[in-house]
Amino acid sequence: MASAADSSKPKSSPKYVKFLFGGLAGMGATVFVQPLDLVKNRMQLSGQGSKAREYKTSGHALISILRNEGLTGIYTGLSAGLLRQATYTTTRLGIYTVLFERMTGADGTPPAFLLKALIGMTAGAAGAFVGTPAEVALIRMTADGRLPPDQRRGYSNVFNALARISREEGISTLWRGCIPTMARAVVVNAAQLASYSQSKQALLDSGYFRDDILCHFCASMFSGLVTTAASMPVDIVKTRIQSMRTIDGKPEYKNGLEVLVKVVRNEGFFSLWKGFTPYYARLGPHTVLTFVFLEQMNKFYKRSFLDS
Repeated sequence: MASAADSSKPKSSPKYVKFLFGGLAGMGATVFVQPLDLVKNRMQLSGQGSKAREYKTSGHALISILRNEGLTGIYTGLSAGLLRQATYTTTRLGIYTVLFERMTGADGTPPAFLLKALIGMTAGAAGAFVGTPAEVALIRMTADGRLPPDQRRGYSNVFNALARISREEGISTLWRGCIPTMARAVVVNAAQLASYSQSKQALLDSGYFRDDILCHFCASMFSGLVTTAASMPVDIVKTRIQSMRTIDGKPEYKNGLEVLVKVVRNEGFFSLWKGFTPYYARLGPHTVLTFVFLEQMNKFYKRSFLDS
């Protein structure tokens, strides 16, 4: 009976291919949205401490970066963004796919909603842990252009950043901000999964949408709105901790709670959502592009290697 059930299941690509395609899909999407990530990080660091805000709006930040750093300046940190996707997205999508398949019934019944949410949060936390070193490098590289020339770290690429951080500050610094990074991943995956499935169903029930890429895009954009609002306070904690300097042997922040308290006290409660526009504008398209690329690679692999 078991062998008959196994033979009736459609052929699936090997696990290593799932991991590989997950990372490549995320990297492809990052090429398109990296400028928005840069603007978001600059906005979150603007007005840090008691300083006046450097940027009034996201548009002002983008124009300032283009004026002061040139067209290539908006792609600062791209190598770190690509490595983050190669590590974080590869691990997250790979683990999610493997767990999802394992929890799927022999008759093809998918896992229940709560189990899917748990799988998503587990995969997100694991991916965030693996991707934290690249995240630290990305935050520092995108923040460098806002600093005075004598304070810039001047990393030439992500591998130079990782090597120098390890040598100058210790290997453990590569995982600085790991807890808020993992917490953000859990919040993002939980909010994204719940809001995406609900919004997609609502669009289909309206009768104006079919289950196609337009429906997926609209559902992703609504899901991105909910996810952005839920995860930004954790994200600004992550950004501030990973970009902070050690002054006279003491870090600027002791923990994430201190970051939240200082931001609210010195910059105002709504500063926790600083950089909302570029964060939201990045999240929806990045999700859509990642899954579009992933679907196309899976179809190509299936057509080339499984159906032949």
